[in-house]
Amino acid sequence: MIDWIPCILHLDQCLSTLAQDYPTWVWAVLFLVIFAETGLVIFPFLPGDSLLFITGTIAATGAYSPHSMAAMLVFAAIAGDTVNYFIGKRLGHHLTTEGSKWARFIKPQYIKQTEDYFERYGMLALIIGRFAPIIRTFAPFLAGIAHMRYITFLRYNIIGAIAWVVPFLYAGYFFGQIPLIQQNLKWIMMAIIIISLLPIAFQVLKAARNTVKTQN
Repeated sequence: MIDWIPCILHLDQCLSTLAQDYPTWVWAVLFLVIFAETGLVIFPFLPGDSLLFITGTIAATGAYSPHSMAAMLVFAAIAGDTVNYFIGKRLGHHLTTEGSKWARFIKPQYIKQTEDYFERYGMLALIIGRFAPIIRTFAPFLAGIAHMRYITFLRYNIIGAIAWVVPFLYAGYFFGQIPLIQQNLKWIMMAIIIISLLPIAFQVLKAARNTVKTQN
């Protein structure tokens, strides 16, 4: 039996068991997790990069078609960003108002980190931000708040979804067929998580350094 709450929060760690016990439901669960991480601004903590990689490694066992899974997850990522964009456009200012009950989820530092991404990369932040936890959740939300033209947003949304999902999933599919990788999958996943967090760590250190300079 699967303990569902820890499994949903750490889906990348129990996906193999999920695929064995619930082969049909795994499709729906994967869709919902990718959709929620990219589409619901209160779920920036869900697994993303590592989940895509481990999905590919399980596809390598023949559990399901990697091509069908890639197509489904690209769609989930596009749909998620689209929903997030319209949440930001319709409700963004209300949700981020000081004193809002949503403030514990939509933290000011997350908004600031994402704003820094837009300032540095412009609309390319919608593509580059896909590879950074937190940023990929808040980028479409801020694009909606800023009332970016939807057709422009959609173009970057589609490119970003493909650029994010396809490499991670097929990397997992390719490396999942190598015995050495299979035996050290836990460490590989940890490395992916650490690497994906590096951009956030860099932004935090940069902001802290700027704060110290300002105070001095």
